[in-house]
Amino acid sequence: MTSAQISISIILLITLFMFAWGRWRHDIVAISCLVMAVVAGVVPSDDAFSGFGHAAVVTVAAVLIISHALKNAGVVSVIASYLTPYTGNIYIHIAALTLVVTVASAFMNNVGALALMLPVAIATAVESNRSPALVLMPLAFGSILGGMTTLIGTPPNIIIASYRAEITGESFSMFDFSAVGFVVAVVGLLFITFIGWRLIPTGRGSQGGNKPSFEISHYLTEVQVKEDSPLIDTLLISNEAFNSDNIDVVGFAQKNGFARTLPRQYRFTEGDVLLIQADPGNLQSMLEEQGLELLTSASGSFVQPQSENEVMLEGVVSQHSDLVDRSVEFLRHRSQRTLALVGIARNGEAIKTRLKRQRFKAGDVVLMFGDAEEIDRQFKGLGLWPLERRPLDLNRRRQVLPALLVFASAIAMGVAGLVTLPIAFLIAIMVFLLMKVISVREIYDEIDWPVIVLLGAMIPVGRALESTGTTTLLANAIMDWAGGFPPALLVAMILVITMFLSDIINNAATALVMAPIGVAIANTLGVNADAFLMAVAVGASCAFLTPIGHQSNTLVMGPGGYQFGDYWRMGLPLEILIVALAVPLLLVVWPL
Repeated sequence: MTSAQISISIILLITLFMFAWGRWRHDIVAISCLVMAVVAGVVPSDDAFSGFGHAAVVTVAAVLIISHALKNAGVVSVIASYLTPYTGNIYIHIAALTLVVTVASAFMNNVGALALMLPVAIATAVESNRSPALVLMPLAFGSILGGMTTLIGTPPNIIIASYRAEITGESFSMFDFSAVGFVVAVVGLLFITFIGWRLIPTGRGSQGGNKPSFEISHYLTEVQVKEDSPLIDTLLISNEAFNSDNIDVVGFAQKNGFARTLPRQYRFTEGDVLLIQADPGNLQSMLEEQGLELLTSASGSFVQPQSENEVMLEGVVSQHSDLVDRSVEFLRHRSQRTLALVGIARNGEAIKTRLKRQRFKAGDVVLMFGDAEEIDRQFKGLGLWPLERRPLDLNRRRQVLPALLVFASAIAMGVAGLVTLPIAFLIAIMVFLLMKVISVREIYDEIDWPVIVLLGAMIPVGRALESTGTTTLLANAIMDWAGGFPPALLVAMILVITMFLSDIINNAATALVMAPIGVAIANTLGVNADAFLMAVAVGASCAFLTPIGHQSNTLVMGPGGYQFGDYWRMGLPLEILIVALAVPLLLVVWPL
């Protein structure tokens, strides 16, 4: 080995270890890797930032923006609204939810598609008296399966297409991934619908039987009785609103900041602060009918949004959120007094302490109040996964058909070769701006900058693997170990190795590392490299064994009440099925 090969190999091993450890965010790890490569002299200083102008980086950013524009236009929510009548049967319930998110993930960012469907899945599970755990993991896996079916469905596909363009001058087209990915997604969907969900531990997200412990409707919320409220001088036990399934009074706020349980014979008075559990969708009508004022955790210095911009947004506190183990005062400080807690729900635990005395935990579902122009940015900065927006007075005008037409036109231009796909997507974004489907601020807010930094930093490192001859060295080492294996078995080996790496590190980083190795093996064998590249694309998208391998898996962990070891129960047989199905398909569609 040359000194350059030793240097890049050590840097890569350190980087892979840091990715798997998860101590630092993946973009910081990637930048550190790039800096080490530049210092070691394996990446020229002039090329250090060339990756940020790469077509793959531009395409990923554009897909994220378009995903948000489609969400704003109401495309996915309209589709999801038709699902409710089909949730009576568990098989149809899971199939309908998973099918919608799978199809949506083929044409928009799969994490964005999952985030849109997550509140629908939880609400329909609760309505059907099922544990959300039974539908959330299938939903996450469906979003991952859908991403592998088209060029824009997931970053690994974009990376593989761009890499092929670099080495051959020709990129994979929009639907080149569909020949294998579509079949894998369909079979995966059937497996999830009829077998997979049965492998999920039945106790997750439930407290005995089928009663879910995570209920999106059970938020702890505070309201105050106004002077003209019809509740004044009436008894709690005689009030129909507070004796329904949708609203429940759980306590009465005392001056010391704590709460006590209300007796059923309690008589309401003006100024009473009540702790209630309610569906946020019913809050507006309840406030108006009962003469109640919605209270929040906001202090007197809270920056009140203008009435036309008031909005409530649901979100999940992620494991890496800065809010974990922090108080409401920390929320006030970090949000610069522009975000207020309206409600909180905690999986498997009744909450009867006032909002201002809460300390957040990973997996908490929170309902926040703030300005519509700021709340998305605040969620991202605080590490909250957004679920469902609950407008108070503001309703964005739906433009479903025009948005779909713009998106379809962009894809058609790219497929027809009139312009490159990144340019087609940029044109679509400009049209969305003119249509006011998305704002300039949202363009910057909706880009997942850590992923962009990851791609931009790792692309020069991937090139260094080739320029130093390290990929050829690794390919030769694999060939020495498996020299007698037929090429088909080596394709399977690349697929399995890529799957394994994708379960412990970011899937985009996995694709960047494995693509040149697969091509080097193909060149050594003297066969067509396309099957190896497609094996990397499929494998990088198959992160089904852990909650850290893919953001979709992480997103459902808290709401589903899953443990780290729950994912492999359904994920391992699914990955085995995919390997058995994908390898022969790859060899038929992309012959060696």
